Amino acid sequence: MEQANLTEKKIYLVRHCSAHGQHRDSPLTTNGLQQANQLAEFFSNLDEEIDHIISSPYLRAVDSIKPFANKAQLTIHVDERLKERILSEDPIDDWLDVLEHSFQELDFSLPGGESSNDAIERAHEVIDQMNSTTFRNIVIVSHGNLLSLLLHRYDQAFGFDTWKAMQNPDVYTLQLGRQIVRPVQVDWKSDL
Repeated sequence: MEQANLTEKKIYLVRHCSAHGQHRDSPLTTNGLQQANQLAEFFSNLDEEIDHIISSPYLRAVDSIKPFANKAQLTIHVDERLKERILSEDPIDDWLDVLEHSFQELDFSLPGGESSNDAIERAHEVIDQMNSTTFRNIVIVSHGNLLSLLLHRYDQAFGFDTWKAMQNPDVYTLQLGRQIVRPVQVDWKSDL
């Protein structure tokens, strides 16, 4: 029996640029707007051509990739499954401790919050969907917590400490194909 030809895919996972706040409609800072232009240059100068963009519905995520989408004449496909993870419906004083606990116990959740496993599953649905398309080089823009959890699914070394070390923006790649998945951090930053 002939083995199916699985196309290798590269998915660029982008944490959004610097923003004013964490609300759904928080805009990018002046520095964040400059970072978005740098992202546009980075993706424009790759050896491979990006053929699909998916973003969290949050303004800071969409605006992070908008300069590149405009330059490449690509549509930004908004996907609710890439929205930021909610820890709790109520404010939490010790949210950093709670977040760390949620990385250690993936099924843990507070009232009105989302467990790490639930967040991983919804984000992974997007990866699964892309794996069954003809797109080869995909950009996905989301949020640090969700991306750290998604990367944890492929590499157990990604966790709370990795999340703490992330910057705005950060870029990681997933190499998909023949059931091999490798997350790799992309070194692209300038001094911004």
